[in-house]
Amino acid sequence: MQLQLQTFSTLVNNAAAAVQGAAAQLIDLTVGSTLRAILEANASMALWLQWLILQVLRMTRASTSADADLDSWMADYALHRLPATNAGGSVTFSRFTNIGAALIPVGMSVRTADASQTFLVQANPSHPNWSAGQNGYLLASGTASVVVPVAAAIAGKAGNVQAGTISLIAASLPGIDTVTNSAGLVGGIDAETDNAFRRRFVDYIASLARATTTAVKAAISSVELGLNFTVMENIAPDGSPGPGSFLAVVDDGTGAPLPSLLTRVAAAIEAVRPVGTTFSVVAPTLVNVAIVASVTTDGSVDHGMAVATVRNAISAYVSSLPIGAPLVFARITQIAFAASTAVTNVTSIMLNGGTGDINPSGIGVVRPSSITVY
Repeated sequence: MQLQLQTFSTLVNNAAAAVQGAAAQLIDLTVGSTLRAILEANASMALWLQWLILQVLRMTRASTSADADLDSWMADYALHRLPATNAGGSVTFSRFTNIGAALIPVGMSVRTADASQTFLVQANPSHPNWSAGQNGYLLASGTASVVVPVAAAIAGKAGNVQAGTISLIAASLPGIDTVTNSAGLVGGIDAETDNAFRRRFVDYIASLARATTTAVKAAISSVELGLNFTVMENIAPDGSPGPGSFLAVVDDGTGAPLPSLLTRVAAAIEAVRPVGTTFSVVAPTLVNVAIVASVTTDGSVDHGMAVATVRNAISAYVSSLPIGAPLVFARITQIAFAASTAVTNVTSIMLNGGTGDINPSGIGVVRPSSITVY
C-alpha cells in the first residue's frame, strides 16, 4: 500500500475536524487559542514520526535506498558495488642513443604535460621485453624504444587522456630520454552508480542457480566496470568448433587487457559455468589502425581547435568499438562533420593507407594506433 503523506496544515485541519465533530458545542480553534496550540504541537510530532517512517522505508528497499544504504542492502545478497576503474593503455619509452641496456621497472611513473595525471607502468609477463628477474622491461643494446602498458594512478574517468598528452618521466630513468602515448588511454570509469547497481542486481538474481549464458555474462560484468566482452558457445580457444566448450573474449577498452584481468574473469566464470563444460578466457585479437584525414573549416573557429575536436571525436569512437565490430570507412566523414559545425569538407581519408573498411575477426577489436588530422 502506498503511504499517504500529510502536510502540517492537513494534520492540523484533520485534528481540528475530529475535535469539533466529537464536541457538543462550538470549540474555539482560532489562532492563539490553547486547544489550537495543543493540536499544532501534536501535528508537529506526527510530522516528525512521518519523516522517520519515510527514512525507514527509504533504507529498507533497494529501489529507494541510496549510497551507503544501498550498499548495505545489497550486502545481504553478497553483492557489492563495483569500484572505479583505472584508465589504461600503452606508452612508448625512447632514447636518443641506444648504446647499452636500459630497464623500465614496474611502478615507474609518467605524467601528462601539465603533471595533472600520473600513470604507472604495469607488469605483463607475456611482453617480449619482460624480465622477471628485474621486474621490468629490458631494452637491449641497439634497441631505441619499447612500448609498455600503463594504468592511471587514480581510478576514475579523469584518467582518460588523449593521444600525445603524456610526455613527462616522473623520476630519473637511466638510459631513457622521452615518453609519449601514440594512442589515448581509456577505460577509466567512476564507481558504479546507484541505478547501475540496481540493474546489475536484477541480472544477478536472474542468473542464480542457472548455468546459462546469462549467468556467465553476469559473472563477467561483476568483475570490473567497463568490460567489453562476448561469449561464444561450442568454440575452442583456437576458434575451431568445440562442442561442450565456450570462449569468453574480454577487453577493458585498451584492446590488450593484462593477464591478471583475464585470470579474475576466469575465476568468476568458474563459479557459474555449466557442469561438464570447459571454457577459455582470451584477450581479443588487436587490430591497430592508423587514421589520416584532412578537414576544411569555414574560419568561424580556429582551424587548430577544430582539428583537435575532430581528432578527439574519432579517437573516442574507434576506442569504443565493441569486439568484432568493423571500423566503417564512411563513419570517419560522419564523425568529423558531427564533431564541429566549422567543418565544411573532409578529404584524403586513409585507414591503414587504404580506403576500405577495417574488418576484424569475430574475436578481434579495432583500436587506433595513430590519428592524424590536418
